[in-house]
Amino acid sequence: MEKPVLLVLAAGMGSRYGGLKQIDPVGGHGQSILDYSVYDARRAGFETVIFLIKRELEADFRRTVGERTGKRMEVRYAFQQLDDLPAGCTVPEGRVKPWGTAQAVLAARDQLRGPFAVINADDYYGPGAFAAMYRFLSAGDRGPVRHGMLGYLLGNTVSEYGSVSRGVCRVGPGGLLEEIVERRKLEKDGDGARFSPDGGETWEHLPGETVVSMNFWGFRPSILEEIREQFPGLLAAMEDPARDEVCLPDVIAPLIREGKAQVEVLPCREKWYGVTYREDKPSVEAAIRVKTAMGLYPEDLWGI
Repeated sequence: MEKPVLLVLAAGMGSRYGGLKQIDPVGGHGQSILDYSVYDARRAGFETVIFLIKRELEADFRRTVGERTGKRMEVRYAFQQLDDLPAGCTVPEGRVKPWGTAQAVLAARDQLRGPFAVINADDYYGPGAFAAMYRFLSAGDRGPVRHGMLGYLLGNTVSEYGSVSRGVCRVGPGGLLEEIVERRKLEKDGDGARFSPDGGETWEHLPGETVVSMNFWGFRPSILEEIREQFPGLLAAMEDPARDEVCLPDVIAPLIREGKAQVEVLPCREKWYGVTYREDKPSVEAAIRVKTAMGLYPEDLWGI
């Protein structure tokens, strides 16, 4: 079996944050959140990382993250482009941005031969998450096609400075994913969060122990063909073809409903950190300082 590789989705610019947050330093030696994720992946066992980026970002990535991580891992690049679509699909009038996480994964198809993990570039997932995913992917399938997803606790993922979107999960017997419901504009509320289903008229509380997806997936290579097959129908069903996206849960949902695949939810109690808003950055920097002082990370991750 091919060894698992890591696919990092890094094509976004972070409109709410205001800048190229994927390579914005949060560590003392100019290290970004992405550096810490790749470092955690390497010590979990991953030896190859693929950065999925826009072509115009390639020079920045090679000069910063690529050069650093290339000292310890094999680094490859793939590119997300607006017109890289399955046969029969065309770019609708007015479309200027890529198509979301499902298209991003498909854009790396030429680099993917075996099992692979998928993460966002601007999320800190924690070392335990990478260790759990590497074990899962290394074990191989035992029967039906089984993908994996890290299940975080909602209370460990909300921002103090504004609303967030989270995929709220229903987990069934055997720890298998049954459903993901996207909840937008979740606001911190005690130990959990709240959302309004009716534009602010009423509010519903979600406990901090609610399992949510943070877009940390583990896939068998068959997912690439599933994305390719489903994409035309998902594109045709878009309400706003100029803006809507095709996300990984959109592809996963019918596979679960039709019994074509299973998704094992890997429990994770790690604290998630991210820079959804620029005000989040000081808390991320403080957390990294604490973890470094505790010996979880060296001062200079890559020793260069």
